[in-house]
Amino acid sequence: MKLLLTSAGFEKNQRIGKIFLKLVDKDPSRIRIFLVTVVKKNNKSWRWVKLIVKQLEKIGINPKNIIIFSLDRKVKESDLKDIDVIYVCGGNTFVYLDKIRKTGLDKIIKRFVKKGKIYFGVSAGSYVVCPTIEMSTWKPMNTNTIGLKDLTGLGLVHFWLVAHFKKEYSLVIKKAAEVTKYPIIALRDNQAVLVNGEKVKIIGSGKKTVFNLSNKFNVV
Repeated sequence: MKLLLTSAGFEKNQRIGKIFLKLVDKDPSRIRIFLVTVVKKNNKSWRWVKLIVKQLEKIGINPKNIIIFSLDRKVKESDLKDIDVIYVCGGNTFVYLDKIRKTGLDKIIKRFVKKGKIYFGVSAGSYVVCPTIEMSTWKPMNTNTIGLKDLTGLGLVHFWLVAHFKKEYSLVIKKAAEVTKYPIIALRDNQAVLVNGEKVKIIGSGKKTVFNLSNKFNVV
């Protein structure tokens, strides 16, 4: 499996964009991306989708090769024909997980990564591939407004990830780590986690903040 999980995409660290291109290993102008969002084109938040498209353009992606999917219908395998990367945007994690399930994208993502293709997550897009999204309840900015009961994630990685990490969140994460079996990686906005097969690497400057490390879980 090849996943690149971030807090803020390429915005705070252009090196993440370079690693992304290296991971895909294809001429940037030919990379095809399935961009997943909960935002629709007539919504005022569409500007954030346009910003992501511009960020992808900056690293050489042809905007004609970006297919935007607003999680508003059932997804089909044919929707991802010739797609190299599934890119899941940020937002409310509970809403994303709920819609990913209802559209059937959860199953497609799992099959997609098993084929060796790339998954790129931003904030909520990073959370949903974890064993659960319980960590979304730790910070007030990401509330369960839809009353989602089943917080089981896609389980593509065997750790929890906390996006937009700041020092003031250390105590709540430390307490949570005491009552869970999962390793926890806390990512600042200029950091990312690269999962390439069995290897897990934290990319970006600053302290690597990890809880519940064990011999079975090695972070480079």
